[in-house]
Amino acid sequence: MEVTLTLSHWLYLFVVLGVVAAMVLKRDVVLPCIVGIFALGLVWNLSLDGATAISGIIGAVQTMFNALLKAGEELFDIMLVIALMVAMLKAMQKMGSDVLMVSPARRLMFNPHVAFFALGLVMYVCALFFWPTPATALVGIMLVPVAISAGLPAMAAAMAVNILGHGMALSGDWVIQGAPGLSERNAGLEPGAILGDAVILSLVAGFVAITVAYLMMRKQIVEQSKLVVKSELVAAAASDVKVTKKNLAFAIIVPATFIVIIFIMILSRYLDFLPHLRGGAATALLGGAATALLIALSIGNDGNKALETSVGHLREGFLFAIKIFAPVIPIAAFFFLGGREAAAILGEGAPRLLFELGTALSNAIPLNNVALSFGNLFVGIITGLDGSGFSGLPLTASLAQSLGSAAGIRVEALAAIGQMGAVWSGGGTLTAWAFGLVATAGIAGVNPMDLARKNFIPVMCGLTAAAIVAIFLM
Repeated sequence: MEVTLTLSHWLYLFVVLGVVAAMVLKRDVVLPCIVGIFALGLVWNLSLDGATAISGIIGAVQTMFNALLKAGEELFDIMLVIALMVAMLKAMQKMGSDVLMVSPARRLMFNPHVAFFALGLVMYVCALFFWPTPATALVGIMLVPVAISAGLPAMAAAMAVNILGHGMALSGDWVIQGAPGLSERNAGLEPGAILGDAVILSLVAGFVAITVAYLMMRKQIVEQSKLVVKSELVAAAASDVKVTKKNLAFAIIVPATFIVIIFIMILSRYLDFLPHLRGGAATALLGGAATALLIALSIGNDGNKALETSVGHLREGFLFAIKIFAPVIPIAAFFFLGGREAAAILGEGAPRLLFELGTALSNAIPLNNVALSFGNLFVGIITGLDGSGFSGLPLTASLAQSLGSAAGIRVEALAAIGQMGAVWSGGGTLTAWAFGLVATAGIAGVNPMDLARKNFIPVMCGLTAAAIVAIFLM
């Protein structure tokens, strides 16, 4: 397929390269993206019949708002479910049910080697339902001290939490489906299309990374365990939270509810009388369940004051979601201009710039599974250098759509490996300035830069293994 590259194409490519360069230099990329939106809007509006300089400028200013609005519309459901999950967790924290919910895991911390994997596993499960950053506070504050008292070095504890939470759980994200949903929308795929590939690649990367991390830290774990005189401290460790029938009940009800939802999602594939729960339908079920549990928790804990306290929990949830997505929306808005949303932003006839650039590249360079898999992985890692695991997903997904379609390979697998690179890097395992890594390091009491350096070899081994598997999935 022949593509004629115009000024808009070259301008878009220039801004993309500028964004990547800014990420490498550890600079924020929101401003370059907004400037890029304005410039593309100006060029497009000036190219229209009868356009004048004034109409071009007015159209470019409108393009900035329209692009941000379109990105906000596309991302709002993901923001909403995250906000509701966090609000529910805040209500659990107030009641003390969150502590009781994870307390059974304390029994697993009977030696440092078991504690390493148990800590990571509990973090993985909690991160799937509550997202990694809230889960870090929940698991880290309650279980990291217990693991350390069992003889696990603080750095090893931080690596276990970070790799399996902000790496494996967030990159697969098969419960909330925030990351896969964003990739699917930018790649023009149906909801749930890349979920299977993303889960497989996240598990491969996670298993390899956590195994390499354990082997790297095993000597320190053995040495540290010799310093622990009384392993009974782990068994004797008790929470300050007073156990009541009420908070104990909700500590059981909340995880049980989401476990039931997972089984319903699985069964919906095979049972005709159940609605097909994928993508937006699954997100709606999770968000609705979180809302119902939030109301129940607020009433159960605060009685008639729930009218006020429930609003406070919702406010905390939305503030958290907005804080996470505020920089993502302008970045996504720019990359949407290169995809299928361009017509909704610029108007009818707008070119799909990134797709056409990818098509032009495929005409000039022979593409194969190996080059595409490792190439999109590398792009994802570079985009994650801004410290946001989601900001690079519009680019990796759009590249997967354009290059994958041109090369005749499965776009789903190519988008999934790009998602691995972006989330593992920016989600908080490789970038020391990412909020997830900083939060983990702070709770474990280690230096963020040291944690990032310790993570590098295990994570890169995991991502390399995932890229190899992705080649066969394509």
